[in-house]
Amino acid sequence: MTDWTPGIAGQVALPYPFYIDIVTKRYFDGVDNKNMTQVLNCFAPDAALYEATSDTTHNGREAIRAMFEKLFADFEQIWHGNFVHTADPESNAICSQFTVLITPNGGEQLRYENCNRFYCKDRLFQDVTVYMSGDNLLKEGDV
Repeated sequence: MTDWTPGIAGQVALPYPFYIDIVTKRYFDGVDNKNMTQVLNCFAPDAALYEATSDTTHNGREAIRAMFEKLFADFEQIWHGNFVHTADPESNAICSQFTVLITPNGGEQLRYENCNRFYCKDRLFQDVTVYMSGDNLLKEGDV
């Protein structure tokens, strides 16, 4: 990332529905269905995903892939819903609050109330910050 920063002025604003679509119909749908290709197609190659609650960063699509491989392997069911979105097309950003119902393999369902901030560059996630209401579930995977 040479001259790009999250929320930088002068970006080309995309239509409001684009932000809702990439977050819900592409990204979270891919996560809930454990569709790695669909999930990774939302991220720029040099994207960063930062889990703020535990100060954990996954830099680059391959680190993000490894994180999701671990998540998909460790949890038998994942569901995201009850979305509340606030999009800012002028800065190519969207903030999404939502419920997560997630079941560890052989365990009982956990409920989280999370918030993510997504910054897009060239129609892909470039910078994502995740705020979790419980323990970090987005652990580092094997890159």
